Amino acid sequence: MKSITVFCGSSFGSDDIYKEQATLLGKTLAKQNIKLIYGGADVGLMGAVADGALHENGKVIGVLPHFLQSKEIAHKNLTELILVETMHERKTKMNDLCDGVIVLPGGYGTLEEFFEMITWAQLGLHKKPIGILNIDGFYDDLIKLVQTMVDKGFLKQVNRDMLLISDSIEELLEKMRNYQAPTVGKWISKDEI
Repeated sequence: MKSITVFCGSSFGSDDIYKEQATLLGKTLAKQNIKLIYGGADVGLMGAVADGALHENGKVIGVLPHFLQSKEIAHKNLTELILVETMHERKTKMNDLCDGVIVLPGGYGTLEEFFEMITWAQLGLHKKPIGILNIDGFYDDLIKLVQTMVDKGFLKQVNRDMLLISDSIEELLEKMRNYQAPTVGKWISKDEI
């Protein structure tokens, strides 16, 4: 993996561990020569992961919609800042630039980004690993919900297994390196969209 997109909150949350782990993730990616692709802001966990990577001289590409420039203040020290028009363009660009995705704690926006990426993988639109860094059990309830989707017949186990989960950065990166996308798609091919 040469580049990873990180989706995460534009705030720090209520516990210092979230910022600490976001910063450590950025540092780890840089030390492993993995380019960080993220939302382009210098606030919250977004800023922490970027600062972590930059602290270790890593390459960091931010993708930010014009309308969020004033709300999610653009990071001034990035390797590159790409400005786009819409949130959808942002996700598409972040997907185009990366070899995998890691999700950190966040709110609605983080979940929306995560679910779109895992849905695209389920539909066979990409074969990239999608990982959750489950810091301090933040995503435990979401993981239970995904299992309920399987148990109640709304999600196949093979699609549940596409989701890589760990509370350890190193373990998660190792799972992502070893990931093999399922050969069975959901229903459609990329050409049919």
